[in-house]
Amino acid sequence: QVQLVESGGGLVHAGGSLRLSCAASGHTFSTSTMGWFRQTPGKEREFVAGIGWSDHSTKEGDSVQGRFTISRDNTKNTVYLQMNGLKPEDTAVYYCAAASGAPYPSILPTNYDSWGQGTQVTVSS
Repeated sequence: QVQLVESGGGLVHAGGSLRLSCAASGHTFSTSTMGWFRQTPGKEREFVAGIGWSDHSTKEGDSVQGRFTISRDNTKNTVYLQMNGLKPEDTAVYYCAAASGAPYPSILPTNYDSWGQGTQVTVSS
């Protein structure tokens, strides 16, 4: 498994930007598809973005398409989520996840086997 630690969350005004980072430890990072999910109280965990390990193909959720960008740096064992044009409805706890050996990102949380502790993102109107 991969150990994951998120950082970069915080409070931002609507229209602003944040960049989340997820530092991974463990020898399987370079062959793990990575994903970002978010969750608000009482709701299911929602897929935000994912990036594959083989060709770095990316996939974004419909609600963040064109605003959020996922990337990874295998030399630093880190995956990033650049969030632009933030909206109050983006407020949530954001989680980093890893799917060891999976070549392409999945939108299903159950397909990921390692999770970080989460970082809070709050967007004020």
